[in-house]
Amino acid sequence: MNKVSIGKKVPAFTLPATGDKTIKLSALKGKNIVLYFYPKDSTPGCTIEGQNFRDNIGKFNAHNTIILGISRDKLSSHEKFKQQQCFPFDLLSDEDETLCNLFDVIKEKNMYGRKYMGIERSTFLFNSQGILTQEWRKVRVKEHVLTVLDAAQNAS
Repeated sequence: MNKVSIGKKVPAFTLPATGDKTIKLSALKGKNIVLYFYPKDSTPGCTIEGQNFRDNIGKFNAHNTIILGISRDKLSSHEKFKQQQCFPFDLLSDEDETLCNLFDVIKEKNMYGRKYMGIERSTFLFNSQGILTQEWRKVRVKEHVLTVLDAAQNAS
């Protein structure tokens, strides 16, 4: 499968999500979509990023924009994380890394001298026609959600 690129339609995908749902890209037509990939449920940076999206959900909704968080964690972990943080959006489980590979977010990381493959915090915005309009890679959590919100307001 080809990698995504700005200005191109995002290939159809289906992934399991919180709330015993299955999210299909085709069912979201007509809405702007923010896909944010994060490394791991309940870790400090991922929690703050999710809280920032949560705290601005009304502004995203006002601009016809859906938020979806994605990591390789199991749905049971996502359910707990979503409930603890009162996230008003779904978290998608990509255990087999299908979407992670499509969006090219699996990168070599280094923590305390140990190298491993993990998700590089990344966010993607696509418009109501399913075309990728913006991407942010190597995301730093502080102020990031406001940058994405600004882009979503301009996508409406």
